[in-house]
Amino acid sequence: MAAPEADRGISPEALSEYCMDARLSGQGGKNMKKAVYPGSFDPVTYGHLDIIKRAAEIFDVLIVSVLNNKDKTPLFSVEERVKILKEATRDIPNVEVDSFSGLLINYASEKKLHIAVRGLRAITDFEYELQLAQMNRRLSNGSLDTMFLTTGLEYAYLSSSSVKEIAYFGGDISQCVPDFVAELIHEKYKPNQTG
Repeated sequence: MAAPEADRGISPEALSEYCMDARLSGQGGKNMKKAVYPGSFDPVTYGHLDIIKRAAEIFDVLIVSVLNNKDKTPLFSVEERVKILKEATRDIPNVEVDSFSGLLINYASEKKLHIAVRGLRAITDFEYELQLAQMNRRLSNGSLDTMFLTTGLEYAYLSSSSVKEIAYFGGDISQCVPDFVAELIHEKYKPNQTG
């Protein structure tokens, strides 16, 4: 594709479109900015989706990757969480959903990713996340950096564990998660709510 020439009266829109096409198709995607947003997402909340949407505006490709943590007993299996995230992000074209086990630095290296996105709700999150970011940078010999996004104020109170606790006791979680996710959570807890 030849570059449009300014002296031929190319509109700013056409020039912008050319630049976007060149960036997206350039050198097999080598120039594309990619990042990973890792987490357990058990379940995905509106807070997670806020971070996903905002990170997707920053990066050309955002890979939301579900951690398979064998030390925890999740409400949803990894496969279920991947399926839920695909549904929840289906309207965001540059989001891919994946899963991984083990260290994030190994996953990032395998996928050739150099930025991890993390959401911060409060100062209490920061200390843990900062330590994790520094450890990942050190273990990756500087090839994995972390970008923090603060959660929108309307979601600062949200955590997956609080959503599960509210749902366990039959509470309303419609302000915390998408409707289809709320239904799936209540299905999981139905035996507990009938007793």
